[in-house]
Amino acid sequence: MKELVYSIAKSLVGNPEMVTVSQTEGHDLSVIELKVAKEDIGKVIGKQGRTATAIRTILAAAAAKSNRRAVLEIIE
Repeated sequence: MKELVYSIAKSLVGNPEMVTVSQTEGHDLSVIELKVAKEDIGKVIGKQGRTATAIRTILAAAAAKSNRRAVLEIIE
């Protein structure tokens, strides 16, 4: 799931070398933290949060395949 978020974010931003993704595993929950350059935050979030919502939806579908939950946090 970490690689999925990384590839999506890398294709959206203007500075792909600044994209970092970290994953914290819990019992049934994975927390994925996405960090991008300050000027690319808007591109990852999108208008009214639509892009971030779409990424979270894709992540939830991927996590459901392995009977887990996943939460995406976008960090400035």
